[in-house]
Amino acid sequence: MIGFVIVSHSEALARAAVDLGMQMIHGEAPAVRIASGADGGFGTDAAAIADAIDALADADGVLIITDLGSAVLSSELALDLRTSTVAVRISDGPFVEGITAGLVRAAAGGGLDDVANEVSTALAAKQAHAPAASADAPMPPAASDAPVGAVGSDASVEAVLRNPMGLHSRPAALVVKAVGAFDADVSIANLTTGAGPASALSMIGLLALGAGGGATVRISASGPDAAAAVETVRRLVDDGFGELDQAPA
Repeated sequence: MIGFVIVSHSEALARAAVDLGMQMIHGEAPAVRIASGADGGFGTDAAAIADAIDALADADGVLIITDLGSAVLSSELALDLRTSTVAVRISDGPFVEGITAGLVRAAAGGGLDDVANEVSTALAAKQAHAPAASADAPMPPAASDAPVGAVGSDASVEAVLRNPMGLHSRPAALVVKAVGAFDADVSIANLTTGAGPASALSMIGLLALGAGGGATVRISASGPDAAAAVETVRRLVDDGFGELDQAPA
């Protein structure tokens, strides 16, 4: 599993953002190191960032997520100061949304490239629902175009979102975690609005579907575990993601 270094000018901001993201994790969480503050105040310290990277030397890769622009400069300097050889990427994604989306994707087994892409497009779900500001918005990861039957059986089912808030953050994280356990390429489309399909491994892509309570979705999959993956997601939907008797987050 990859690890994360969170670089922020404010330790309180970093800890709050990581805590928010961790609320979406179901099961084992990725390792996270926070490098924030300088000389007891606001700022960033390249040496502290380098130490944080080295602390994750045994990870399958390290993604650095930063807040303000100068944090990127400190992170770049840290790459020269570190002593470990673990693969490192500095993300260009948003801070809060990126941390949440990245943690969820990493917990589902995503590699460094997968997670870096998820974090980079982490504003897509918000931009999809703010048309005036989204003319140049990056698109969330799309479902694979793997040909039908190329790698195994296909499966598809339609289902109605029973929980009041539909496919919001917590259910999306549950879906990402669930499908990550299968050898299958799973996608979900919002049949009510025509949005999608979106890869079920992308929390941001799922949120961009705008699938609220009562929406009809199509769950599709291809690959050796297609039928089992579709059935697992269908059960989550039918169970209302465990929210039929509680208020959603």
